[in-house]
Amino acid sequence: MKNLILGLSLLLLMSPAILNAQAKKKEEGFNFKVVKQVKSTPVKNQYRSGTCWSFSGLGFFENELLRMGKGEFDLSEMFVVRNSYYDKGIKYVRFHGSLNFGGGGSFQDVVDVIANYGIVPENAYKGLNYGTDGHVHGELDALLKGYVDAVLKNRNRKLTPAWKEGMNGIIDAYLGDYPKAFTYNGKEYTPASFRDELGINPDDYVMISSYTHHPFYEPFVIEVPDNWSYGVVYNLPLDEMMEVIDNAVQNDYSVAWAADVSEKGFKYNKGVALVPEKKIEDLSDSEKSKWEELSAKEKAKQLYNITGPANEKKITQEIRQEAFDNYTTTDDHGMVIEGIALDQNGNHYYIVKNSWGTTNTYKGYFYASKAFVEFKTMSILVNKKSIPKSIRKKLKL
Repeated sequence: MKNLILGLSLLLLMSPAILNAQAKKKEEGFNFKVVKQVKSTPVKNQYRSGTCWSFSGLGFFENELLRMGKGEFDLSEMFVVRNSYYDKGIKYVRFHGSLNFGGGGSFQDVVDVIANYGIVPENAYKGLNYGTDGHVHGELDALLKGYVDAVLKNRNRKLTPAWKEGMNGIIDAYLGDYPKAFTYNGKEYTPASFRDELGINPDDYVMISSYTHHPFYEPFVIEVPDNWSYGVVYNLPLDEMMEVIDNAVQNDYSVAWAADVSEKGFKYNKGVALVPEKKIEDLSDSEKSKWEELSAKEKAKQLYNITGPANEKKITQEIRQEAFDNYTTTDDHGMVIEGIALDQNGNHYYIVKNSWGTTNTYKGYFYASKAFVEFKTMSILVNKKSIPKSIRKKLKL
């Protein structure tokens, strides 16, 4: 009995501490409330290929087909990659090698392929002709780069007409023979007729960015290595670019999003992307002194150990521009913004679909804070109709 009473007494004494610990644990982490989410197709996996631009670009167009009431389609990313690689090789040789040549690309490439070649469903062109279940492009990328560089050496002192067929041969060997015609749901199509049947009009779409080294409300060729096709973006002030994103999502449009995900605040496995800022003025005197004594490495470790909502850096047009100019913002990855959410503190986030499979916390999705999107957006692809009328008028669209 004495032991029982002693145990109960200890439990009563400990209970406030236990309750506090439990409350603290409950406060940690993120609790998101979805405000708006557009209709979307499932998460895919680019696997070991640098083709995020094709996966996200077609993910965007698949969402467009859902929005248009056309139904759910699984479009072939490798059809886009195949045609883009061929066009890139031609341009690389014409520019005598003074052009970026690799597996990367941009949303403009997706739009151009659909406009110039059409599109096909996934089952008409899987692009897996080399014995793997997922896309593994290391060998293909190296072979194509070696091939076009060999052409540039010009051993014959004159280029032959055969080199283009040779490049086609390499692509076909890895991705499969070109689908000039195919059957879908019992009907015969060509890539162009399938595009027309779907009702995708490439002229309905534009890319937008926000940088001060070009005039606002004017188009410019964005200076990133993967923009080998010299795709044009329309330049908006930061607040108006964000207004375009919000207006699109609120009106059931998704947004193809090209961004830098090399930031330490990008925690994909945890399903969040933030731009955390340690506010020294919010700390007590003792906490301030401890913080100041930390090394830069220790500060970074604490700053980016994201366990829940945090104070974030205030993003301005100047901060965006500086990061672009000094290469701390680079053209890393393509994704699709498909919704808006709030965390437990009421902070604004965007719901983003990735193309790395479904192994993270949110099954292939993550939540990017408004600050992260303001800071790290390189460009977006949107339907013109999703742009607010007042902004469309300024852009003369």
